[in-house]
Amino acid sequence: MKAKAPKESLTILTDMVLPGETNALNNLFGGEILARMDRASSISAQRHSRRIVVTASVNNVVFTKAVPVGSVVTIESKVSRAFSSSMEIFVDVWIEDRESQERTKVNEGIYTFVAVDRTGSPVKVPPIIPETDLEKERFIGALRRKQLSLVLSGKMNPQDASELKQLFT
Repeated sequence: MKAKAPKESLTILTDMVLPGETNALNNLFGGEILARMDRASSISAQRHSRRIVVTASVNNVVFTKAVPVGSVVTIESKVSRAFSSSMEIFVDVWIEDRESQERTKVNEGIYTFVAVDRTGSPVKVPPIIPETDLEKERFIGALRRKQLSLVLSGKMNPQDASELKQLFT
């Protein structure tokens, strides 16, 4: 299977925040942001694997700034690392100032998707070759995050978590 660059899975979704999508403070519901992030991540995973994909987990979400009604929101996602059948997708959420057009990062998240066949059985996905410094940083971190998740869920013995051990020895 031929390796791919993260840019091949890049997905950019841009939309406006409408009043019906906001809370009592006129800011975008957190769940609405999560849904948009999930859709973008799903497209990235499909682009990388060329398969049906399912969300396996939402590993981390950081809300750093409210997103007011009327905001232009851009969600950018791409595969940060591919394992056997799973893919880690890193998602960045930006808002754009309508006057200056300056972009501000308001949210980020890490999703895991699994590629499956038509019966729902996991299938192998191509590896990733990171190119930029940020892609390399996210690629390296992905193995640590995967091992931590496996240890916490009881699916991996802590003694076998080689990447995690390196952090503490």
